[in-house]
Amino acid sequence: MRRRASLVLLALAVCCAAMAPTLRWYAFPRLAKIPPNQYQETVLEARPATLLNYSTLKSEKVEKLTIVQTLKGNVEESKRIERDAGRDVVVWDALAYVMGPDGKMVSKVPERYIFDAHTQAPVHATGETVDGDPVRREGIEFKWPFLTEKRDYQYFDAQTRTAAPIHYKGTRNFRGMEVYYFEQTIPWTKVPMPKTMPVKIPPEVLADSGLTRWYSTKRMFWIEPVTGAPVNGEEIHKEELRNAKALMGQDTITVFEGHVKMREDYIASVGELVESNRLMVLMLVSYMPWSLTVLALALLALAFWLEARSRRTSAPPAPPVPVGSVTAPV
Repeated sequence: MRRRASLVLLALAVCCAAMAPTLRWYAFPRLAKIPPNQYQETVLEARPATLLNYSTLKSEKVEKLTIVQTLKGNVEESKRIERDAGRDVVVWDALAYVMGPDGKMVSKVPERYIFDAHTQAPVHATGETVDGDPVRREGIEFKWPFLTEKRDYQYFDAQTRTAAPIHYKGTRNFRGMEVYYFEQTIPWTKVPMPKTMPVKIPPEVLADSGLTRWYSTKRMFWIEPVTGAPVNGEEIHKEELRNAKALMGQDTITVFEGHVKMREDYIASVGELVESNRLMVLMLVSYMPWSLTVLALALLALAFWLEARSRRTSAPPAPPVPVGSVTAPV
């Protein structure tokens, strides 16, 4: 009976030992994925800010500027691209909608971001755009990979349409959560005019005037490393119109300048979502594999112990010595 129990325990130990790496290396890449239908809205504010008044063509100090960033999963496009890509793909239709203190639109820039559902690496397909212009992204955008590493990444900048390094600057504590802090600085760069603006300036007028738009930013992210999700983000953002004398009376005009930060209520809601997702990822990559490994060792030890006891009890006893068979020496 004990031998049969030891064999059962040994089989269970082998099963647990096999399940541990299977969860980490097979199940995790297939189960930890961004859902294709995800919808997320984030509100950021710059308080105060410098903003161009298109009525007076003068830069003015304003109380605040608001940016509403939405990410909407496009399920139909995901399925279409997956047929050719041969992997799980997410398509995000993103929109950065900028409002002045009066609630009126300052600008809006749509994007279509196509990426691998597990690794967050870009997937190049028809429809990959920024403000209607076709792009070929390199590097990540909006989200870091699951199990983010302590290293630099390439991060795509929508204004310049190019990727540049975003540097790992150390591990920090953000509201009780251990996070990785990253920074990226984009130097002054000539960038395209937004296609949607408060005033309509004909393209031929812009071309004849020589007016150009320049942009610089310092981008900061606090990343929860297990999920790769930003729990906070800030930018010190600057935009200028240069060679503007013909249209606006002076050579350089500030379009926008301010320190953009996530609004407090959105920081709290993102933190709650990240905490729940973090637990699910840790179950796949740490808690369950290690628990199964410890359980396998315990079952194996118990199986060996039962087998040893079984052998001791089943061993035949030594034959008794007959009485009177021992002769005393003379």
